[in-house]
Amino acid sequence: MRILATYSIKGGVGKTATSVNLAYGMADAGLRTLLIDLDPQGASSFYFRVRAASDLKPSKFFRGRRKLRGYIRGSDYDRLDILPARLAHRKFDQVLDRMKHSKRLLSRVLRSLRDEYDVVVLDAPAGISLLSENLFDAADLILVPVIPTTLSQRTYDQLVQFFARHEHSKKKLSPFFSIVQADNEIHQQTMYEMRASSKRFLKSAIPHSAEVESMGIKREPVLKFADQHPGGIAYRRLCIEVLERLRAA
Repeated sequence: MRILATYSIKGGVGKTATSVNLAYGMADAGLRTLLIDLDPQGASSFYFRVRAASDLKPSKFFRGRRKLRGYIRGSDYDRLDILPARLAHRKFDQVLDRMKHSKRLLSRVLRSLRDEYDVVVLDAPAGISLLSENLFDAADLILVPVIPTTLSQRTYDQLVQFFARHEHSKKKLSPFFSIVQADNEIHQQTMYEMRASSKRFLKSAIPHSAEVESMGIKREPVLKFADQHPGGIAYRRLCIEVLERLRAA
């Protein structure tokens, strides 16, 4: 079982849209896939039309497969299950802070699911926290969407520095450009400079797209309703590239 995380210090960069399309793409490729929505906003859960059970509390989340399995929901798509989020997920850090080995609990929980899924996709909230450090430990690959602007460049640099200071493996980081405007000179220049400074950047880039913005209305992945439009084509390329990087890891 391989674990993918979509993460950014900064919000509003296309993280959840990536998680949703990546999970759908993996399942569509024939892999048994579980999307775990860790963001208390529950946007991934909303897109897939699933709701969390009212008694899913952060304390139960870390008690292993037997407790967790009852909260996993099927989706409208073959081979794709969802563990939806609740607003109570905002208390994850409070719970983790009271538990032993608090930075490795997520990894233990996910290992208990290894016989049931080929791929787990984690949609994480923005910011650095105990939960995000659990994610850094558990994930085989961390996809980092970066809007090609100065502020997003700065937050990506902060993430790399954090990994170095806290001895997380920088090899896990797989940044890619998101919400790219082809006619924006700043975007194009920033992409050139960042790719020149880091070989970790994926070749795939997700364009600013009306189809991606329509996900909230249609409540479906772009890969389902607009796979031949620019956004859908870009996410399909991203899925292929992520699978190739996982196989090479």
